[in-house]
Amino acid sequence: MTDRIISPRQKGDDVRLDTALRPRRLPDMLGQDRVKENLAILIQAAKARGEAIDHILFYGPPGLGKTSFAYVIASEMGVNIRPTAGPVIERAGDLAAILTSLRRGDVLFIDEIHRLGHAVEEILYPAMEDFVLDIIVGKGPGARTIRLNLPHFTVIGATTRLALLTAPLRARFGAVYRLDFYDLPAMQAIVERAARLLEVPIDPDGIAEIARRARGTPRVAIRLLRRVRDFAQVRAGGAITGQIAADALLLLDVDELGLDDIDRRVLRAIIEKFGGGPVGLETISAAISEEADTIMDVVEPYLLQLGFLDRSPRGRVATRAAYEHLGIPYPDSDQPLLL
Repeated sequence: MTDRIISPRQKGDDVRLDTALRPRRLPDMLGQDRVKENLAILIQAAKARGEAIDHILFYGPPGLGKTSFAYVIASEMGVNIRPTAGPVIERAGDLAAILTSLRRGDVLFIDEIHRLGHAVEEILYPAMEDFVLDIIVGKGPGARTIRLNLPHFTVIGATTRLALLTAPLRARFGAVYRLDFYDLPAMQAIVERAARLLEVPIDPDGIAEIARRARGTPRVAIRLLRRVRDFAQVRAGGAITGQIAADALLLLDVDELGLDDIDRRVLRAIIEKFGGGPVGLETISAAISEEADTIMDVVEPYLLQLGFLDRSPRGRVATRAAYEHLGIPYPDSDQPLLL
């Protein structure tokens, strides 16, 4: 399937744009080569046997393509996908209604699967393992259980917090893959593809500048590309060059490593308010008025990847590299830390 040209005038909503830019086939997925190779084998084997593909769990920081992989798998298998999210399925009956609507081979994609309730998980266990649904009819002494057979389907789960998944649920996934941050060549290819689909004129320097500041995350790259496109349209005649991209990203407060305001606030809080650490996550959260989950799921993974942050049993510690990036003198070992 070839990429379809998408006009931004026809897709004004960001969510619809993200859907339009989403790859449709496995070769269209850029980066994550080891995961792609393993998935290609799973898909080919399942299609050869005429079976539903095994249950798959993706985990890793947000924006790395967990949802895109789910849609690609459904497309490659030629089946329908039913997307939902853990917080949406509040009662066991909600999940039962979804399961009974699936057809053979269909994909049930559950985003934020770590947020499923205990009662819902109990319904999901036999559905994933034995493809049956146990329904209790009636109340009290007269209550009875009816077992419904389900067609063989595939659950694809996505989570940013693998440790929060219960062991029984995690054990029912036949394939578990971690998605890592993308390297620079993959990010450049992603920006180039998105620019082509959005019909945005951009030169190689512009591609490189956006890719370098995108935190190794496709979702961030596409968001930055859209904002740089707006800047270029208003102030530079529409074409994106390396200088135009740098100017636009400077205005957006995104530095040369992709750190934005909240990243720098976290680092400065640790360094300036708590002497470089160690300091607890909740304390950092209170100091900068940001949710602790946002810091842990969105900010910390990239700072750890850059080597700007260390985790210790006593809390978070800013590294020498973080001091140097912010232009703050690193305290000598024989001098007391500033409090």
